[in-house]
Amino acid sequence: MSIAEKYLTYAQEKLQQIMDREMPNICKAAEIVAESCKNGGKLYIFGTGHSHMIAEELYLRAGGLALVHGILPPELMLHEMPTKSTLLERLEGYAEALADIYHVEGKDVVMVVSNSGRNALPVEMCLAARKRGAKVIALTSMSHSACCASRHSSGQKIYQLADVTIDNCAEPGDAAMQVEGVPTGIGPISTVTGAAIAQALACQVVENMVKAGVTPPVFRSSNVDGGDEFNEEIFNRYYGYWK
Repeated sequence: MSIAEKYLTYAQEKLQQIMDREMPNICKAAEIVAESCKNGGKLYIFGTGHSHMIAEELYLRAGGLALVHGILPPELMLHEMPTKSTLLERLEGYAEALADIYHVEGKDVVMVVSNSGRNALPVEMCLAARKRGAKVIALTSMSHSACCASRHSSGQKIYQLADVTIDNCAEPGDAAMQVEGVPTGIGPISTVTGAAIAQALACQVVENMVKAGVTPPVFRSSNVDGGDEFNEEIFNRYYGYWK
């Protein structure tokens, strides 16, 4: 079996592991988000480094819930400088400002994505959300988090601050494929499992809202006929000057 086939098999195994173990947590998280959305709240998603891609996966996505808001400051992504986001995610004091800038409120839910769950900024985002009365969902690798120390002064990791934690089932260090002659693992999995978990959660939120008699706003692809017109009303209602 080639390494490519091994990786895809590994991804399938991890997704099955999530199906077997994490569905109660996904469903609990969906209940929290659906209740928030029914009451005028939003789902904010925050991650640094590669974890920010989970926020981008759900934010303004065709077939996606329009009540999702990504907290996506560019300095915490990867395109500006190779180590910038890594250094910034270890600093304390910034999450409070971000929570104010993005107007996180008590009726909202904040999903914090961090594979290790240990760095100061994701931990502090959980604390900032809780301070404002918002619910917190942690998406993290429990096996990684269990074997490392917190880098926040509280000594806490994100799973310890969440109303519900979803395990992305990634191994410590994320990359678990091995190639002889290469001194470290390859083939990280957390983006694959994280994106699948996020989409499963969003689908469950939509179904829960419909069952409760609420029609949720969902985007249509702008690349199908009529998509722009369909989405225009949603943009006007939910994405005017920062509703």
